[in-house]
Amino acid sequence: MTTHYDQPAQQTGATAWDPPPTAPPPTAPPHTPDQPFVRRLWRGRPEDPRWARPAFLGLLALTLVTYLYNLSASGYANSFYSAAVQAGSKSWKAFFFGSLDAGNAITVDKPSAFMWPMELSVRIFGLNSWAILTPEVLMAVGTVAVVYAGVRRRFSPAAGLIAGAVLALTPVAALMFRFNNPDALLALLMALACYFVVRAVEDGRTKWLVWAGAAIGFAFLAKTLQAFLILPPLAIVYAVCGPVRLRKRLVQLGLATVALVVAGGWWVAIVELWPASSRPYIGGSQNNSFLELTFGYNGLGRINGDETGSVGGGGGAGGSGRWGATGWDRMFNSEIGSQISWLLPAALILLVAGLWATRKSRRTSVTRASFLVWGGSLLITMVVFSYMAGIFHQYYTVALAPYIAAVTGMGAGLLWEKRKETWASITLAAAVVAAAVWGYVLLNRTSSYLPWLKWLVLIGGLAAAFGLVFAGRISRQLALGAAAVGLLAALAGPTAYTLSTVNSAHTGSIPTAGPAGASMMGFGGGRPGGTGGGMRGGFGGGTPGQSQQGQQGQQGQQNGNGTLPGGQGQGFPGGGMPGQNGNSQGQGQSQGQQNGNGFPGGGQLGEGGRMGGGGGAGGLLNGANVSSAAKKLLEKDAGSYTWVAASIGSQNAASYQLATGDPVMAIGGFNGTDPSPTLAQFKKYVADGKIHYFIAGGGMGGSSSGTSSQITSWVESNFKKVTVGSATFYDLTQKASG
Repeated sequence: MTTHYDQPAQQTGATAWDPPPTAPPPTAPPHTPDQPFVRRLWRGRPEDPRWARPAFLGLLALTLVTYLYNLSASGYANSFYSAAVQAGSKSWKAFFFGSLDAGNAITVDKPSAFMWPMELSVRIFGLNSWAILTPEVLMAVGTVAVVYAGVRRRFSPAAGLIAGAVLALTPVAALMFRFNNPDALLALLMALACYFVVRAVEDGRTKWLVWAGAAIGFAFLAKTLQAFLILPPLAIVYAVCGPVRLRKRLVQLGLATVALVVAGGWWVAIVELWPASSRPYIGGSQNNSFLELTFGYNGLGRINGDETGSVGGGGGAGGSGRWGATGWDRMFNSEIGSQISWLLPAALILLVAGLWATRKSRRTSVTRASFLVWGGSLLITMVVFSYMAGIFHQYYTVALAPYIAAVTGMGAGLLWEKRKETWASITLAAAVVAAAVWGYVLLNRTSSYLPWLKWLVLIGGLAAAFGLVFAGRISRQLALGAAAVGLLAALAGPTAYTLSTVNSAHTGSIPTAGPAGASMMGFGGGRPGGTGGGMRGGFGGGTPGQSQQGQQGQQGQQNGNGTLPGGQGQGFPGGGMPGQNGNSQGQGQSQGQQNGNGFPGGGQLGEGGRMGGGGGAGGLLNGANVSSAAKKLLEKDAGSYTWVAASIGSQNAASYQLATGDPVMAIGGFNGTDPSPTLAQFKKYVADGKIHYFIAGGGMGGSSSGTSSQITSWVESNFKKVTVGSATFYDLTQKASG
């Protein structure tokens, strides 16, 4: 029995993926609402084969266990956000605004919603790696469940399992669903939005569109305008394919828009209307406005590269700049490919096949709408990522993972049902060939990593494809065997990279997935499989260093006037390009650059799971390794001050805050370029006795007339220097002698 793809799968019985329908054995209890909950949970829908629900629950359990494995190795992961989580767990004001410190000096450069689950977890379980990162893992399980549900509902349980497995075994998904950046929540909410829109096309009920709008609106509070990338395909698909009259469709879309605005706008309205004098400065903005941050630095600046307050964008379309080459092949190149593109060629083939197979379906075809919703979201996100000239990091591509997974599952399910048609069996074989060949290419880029695997992938995939060409003419058992071999070949490469990812620690601002050498991007790709570093990110976090051979970085350190590549030759506050705790000879940077990793994720894992060495740019990529002596210094009389210390840049401040548990002011925001606080404001804080120490070094700084540089010069000229190991502090309660 085959599935009629324009009717809900649960209404049409089993598909050819499933065992032939048979009467239940006499001993099998009937599936009724009176059955115990556990039995109903285990059995699932009565029209599904008996293996379907146990297999789905097994997939979720394996995802949970795999992603929880070795979770604490990453420590605080991105200390920038972990410090904000700590602050939000101590202060409800910091919780709401997303402040970096409990003293509420400045916020992170994103809305605060993505931190709320982590902050609530830390409030309950205390500050530790598990409390911070476990909510992200749970989001992974939720996203796999949503993708499975979306595909299984229209196609088959087997197709849903394929989609869920593809998502769980995507290397960048294994990275970001175990990390504390905004991307995990964003991916979950985007998958939910797609699911809701398909449900709306199915029955025309307004509530599904309202839920979709609410999901996208709340996703805006996770990562601002990136949440709106998929709005065009979702709105167009329902406007065209919705099963109600056009007038009602437009009204429904209007209500969904209202839900979006309310879900995402309430927080923005409060922040904008709140008196600036009684809330923290909006980090990442140049005029203390969240709207300016949203539409400038976190908005159009990501597209055209004009990002005030950062080091700028890339080289334009087809060019090569600080964030890697742009162009149609960006998702496949050596910088990005191993993170996300393993099944991308196959998914594109299956998307075209799905649209071709449904080309004659009625306007309201839910099968075609499913391909348009998930496939349209994939295409528009991929195109934007490929050509955006602003800050771009490899881990942004996790947004593509749910779409690739869903399209792969749907396409495989549909072509399998139609395998007796020659074009379908050949296309299915072509998708397997594409996955195997591209898997071989990606594995060959790290030729020393499991060198035998690429040949198994290639040979197994080609053999499976040969069998699938004749899938409609051979026995079902042989066809299933060929399909199984093809699926194993397609997933072998990303599975290996995923296991390498979960077996490694990831810290800093620019983590990457896979084994060492799998991904080198522009300046600051970090060491894949280990740590990454970087400054503030595009739709979300980090500005990388430059992938060079260390001589320039070492020379900059020796001269004490290191500059950011492509910058204006501006030195770092406090002089030089500080390394560990402001030490201009930071070993982390030297090591990272010698390895070709640009602004390094170098150094050793320090206390509390944080990266030691501080790395280039004064801990701009990873924070400083706070010594016990420095911690003791700051903790003395900490309760007498609003901030135990102030530091240029957020990463450096975050390290000391996480080490001491006390607020540390980040002057200038993430990279030290935000105009907050002004010199006059800082002098008043000092005069009022609100800050104890100033930590030398850190941050990107700016021109000699910038706020950070002005504060640094004033402090160095007026206050007593205190040296603790390699770290330098200035006691703001004691004037300098002479």
